[in-house]
Amino acid sequence: MQRHAFPVVKEDARGKRLRLEKAPERIVSLVPSQTELLHWLGLEDKVVGITRFCVHPEPWREEKTVVGGTKQLNQGTVSELQPDLILANKEENTAEMVEALEALAPVYVTDVATLSDALDMIESVGRLTGTSEAADNLASQIDVRFSSLPSFAPLRAAYLIWRDPYMTVGGDTFIHDMLRHAGFVNVFSNQRRYPELTPEDLAAADLDVLLLSSEPFPFHRERYEKEISGALPGLRVEVVDGELFSWYGSRLLSAPDYFIEVRERLA
Repeated sequence: MQRHAFPVVKEDARGKRLRLEKAPERIVSLVPSQTELLHWLGLEDKVVGITRFCVHPEPWREEKTVVGGTKQLNQGTVSELQPDLILANKEENTAEMVEALEALAPVYVTDVATLSDALDMIESVGRLTGTSEAADNLASQIDVRFSSLPSFAPLRAAYLIWRDPYMTVGGDTFIHDMLRHAGFVNVFSNQRRYPELTPEDLAAADLDVLLLSSEPFPFHRERYEKEISGALPGLRVEVVDGELFSWYGSRLLSAPDYFIEVRERLA
């Protein structure tokens, strides 16, 4: 692993300047997408703590200390790990959590709403961890693959992330930006964050397709797909891999090919 010059000073999503005098040796990641990114950057020996939602890479769930969830964690467990860098995210983690953790170690908070934000985040994490060459290379590969996507015919779509109540994505989310790259017109782009919907809202939206995400709610289970198809007869319903629409780390490498695959199924 190539090391780079320290100290490093970076401003995070809060506008807070973070200064690291040397490359971190004990990292805690509170963001599943960024946990997978740390693995891609070759930081296996440096990551000591992750959340229970950090499912990639799978072996880390047994090898690393699980500090809790993304919204609720055991601060005592984090303290025992003696981290010298904690990676958090504005959406995934709470402001109260971040404030409490700052008493233990430097906390770098990211905020990713677009592909451009994701590329900036990857490069920033590379700077902070002394792996900028690998991070810059990854960001460049992702950028090239997205730039090579074909021009898809637009399809009016809604993307469901939750059931009971049904919830979709607004125009200020990362998933919205991924839908745009895949040629989907998010019919709820005029709303913010994750608005609740009724079947009547969906029926009135003049959709070409309803996309059901495999996560965080498991719409990939057959009974849920059938439930929605029954409630909205005649509407094309497609289950999609939620990680490839919502994870903003190294998994973005696979997203463009997957978007092409989805659009081919819908052709």
